[in-house]
Amino acid sequence: MLINILILLVVGLTFLAILQPKVYSSTGWRATITPLASIIGSGFLILGPVLVGSFGKMAVLAMAALCVLSYLYGSAIRFNIARIEVNPKRSHYELSLDYLASWALAFAYIVSVAYYLNLLGAFAISLLPFASALLAKLLTTLVFLLILIVGWTRGFSALERMEQISVSIKLAIITGLLVGLAWFSATITNHVGILQTPAEITGWPAIALLFGLLITVQGFETSRYLGEEYPAKLRIKSMRWAQWMASLIYIVYITLISLTFSADEIIMTETGIIDMMRIVSPALPLLLVAAALSAQFSAAIADTGGAGGLFAEASNNRINVRTAYVLLGVIGISLTWLADIFTIIRYASQAFAVYYTLQALIAALGAYQQKASVIKVVIYCCLAVIGVLIVFFAQSIEG
Repeated sequence: MLINILILLVVGLTFLAILQPKVYSSTGWRATITPLASIIGSGFLILGPVLVGSFGKMAVLAMAALCVLSYLYGSAIRFNIARIEVNPKRSHYELSLDYLASWALAFAYIVSVAYYLNLLGAFAISLLPFASALLAKLLTTLVFLLILIVGWTRGFSALERMEQISVSIKLAIITGLLVGLAWFSATITNHVGILQTPAEITGWPAIALLFGLLITVQGFETSRYLGEEYPAKLRIKSMRWAQWMASLIYIVYITLISLTFSADEIIMTETGIIDMMRIVSPALPLLLVAAALSAQFSAAIADTGGAGGLFAEASNNRINVRTAYVLLGVIGISLTWLADIFTIIRYASQAFAVYYTLQALIAALGAYQQKASVIKVVIYCCLAVIGVLIVFFAQSIEG
């Protein structure tokens, strides 16, 4: 009973703190919250069971590796932001790579929307006594059709205004979850000591699985496309802050999950975290479903709008925004019925790896042309190679 009160109190206080005028209206916070919300999205809900179930006591190191990789890709994008600001007239090769990157990101957004909405469907029916995979797919399809109809007829401006509120709710619930987990973990450790869950996979299969989870720490690249709203320095700073905050939250979360649950208590399904959290507090499952629904819907709206704009821009309006929405709906619904959620996660990781590979190549070429340090050029080239490896060798959890 006491832990329920504590969790709800923390959630309420955190939500009120975020909505304070000094915070809510802060330009720096608004610039930070967009990439932060994208990074700590749906991935937060599935990473705990997947990493601890697969990597055991090494899950924290696996999480740290994902965070470091994403931060390095973020550094390439930050370099590109700064370079464009100083020298908007780039070489033909850079412009060509940037053009390809726009197409890659547009298609990556399509797969990511499928990922978001399939998780939304799974979490929406997770608390129902008659929950099933078929019902989740039907609900996902209906939401796809709703988004398609709204985007075709009215656009997304009204729905996009919900983003900051939904992000605030999600961050408040995550804070409550971490506090509840910390309390429960301390109790477990006091009684049975520190759990030492063995790793289920090691070596190359472990690396391939991490490749397939890149999408779960993706989202920082949104700062690259906020140029009309914020200056380059603020976008660079806010992306860095968002990645630092997300990494801290993820590592604390995975640490607490690994300390709290034994191997036979880990449920490695897309909604496994819901059943696992029942052990911690009866209040958490409902809160997590609320966080999942708000996070998935707002992320899907944002990426749908982003995909439409990128298709129109990259094709010089030969593919208009409405046509892009139809393309997104057709591909997304097809993925929903042809693939399971973990396979869609892998596809999304591979799609974003293409985009990050191109961004790393742009950064390497730019660093070479402006005679930056050799180490920087080598790092960006290595990131491009890793991106190619992710595209070809990423595995889903069943792989």
